[in-house]
Amino acid sequence: MDNRIAKIERTTKETDISITLDLDGSGKSSVSTGIGFFDHMLEGFAKHGFFDLDCTVKGDLQVDGHHSVEDCGIVLGQAIAKAVGDKAGIRRFGYFILPMDDALVLCAVDLCGRPYLNFECDFNTERVGALDTELVREFFYAVSYSAGMNIHVKKLAGSNSHHVIEAMFKAFAKALDDAVSYDPRVTGVLSTKGAL
Repeated sequence: MDNRIAKIERTTKETDISITLDLDGSGKSSVSTGIGFFDHMLEGFAKHGFFDLDCTVKGDLQVDGHHSVEDCGIVLGQAIAKAVGDKAGIRRFGYFILPMDDALVLCAVDLCGRPYLNFECDFNTERVGALDTELVREFFYAVSYSAGMNIHVKKLAGSNSHHVIEAMFKAFAKALDDAVSYDPRVTGVLSTKGAL
């Protein structure tokens, strides 16, 4: 098994971000974004996907959280793409339906090289802690675009925004863990085209 670790750094006038991602970790994380609830979501992503994640975000929170959350998604997507490499031997597809109290969320992913996000969810609150709920979609869109992957996220049930968002991040982690896992039956990449 190849070493599937990526470190990405990205600095703009709005954010300074460093992410190290190990796809074959044990769920350890060190996360600091300046947005407590977002930290909690990324820690859950690492834990439930069995990814090791170091993530530091310094952003213009005096404006709002938009740049920090979106740019974090960009960098995490780049790290996923770099860590997964040529995708030889992986399952490519992954999906999970995750319950969390009142919330039930479906997430399905395809590491196909093409970005696409289908996000079907409404929230009953505008914020959870210091995180604007509308930024959840922006995060997943940025990950999809930067990683070159399809992501489908659908709320099947739920009224508590905290539970719904947490279920989304955990379902995404489980789906991605499935997609990046090796399958001994896969020779090369799992595509009739012979390339992803």
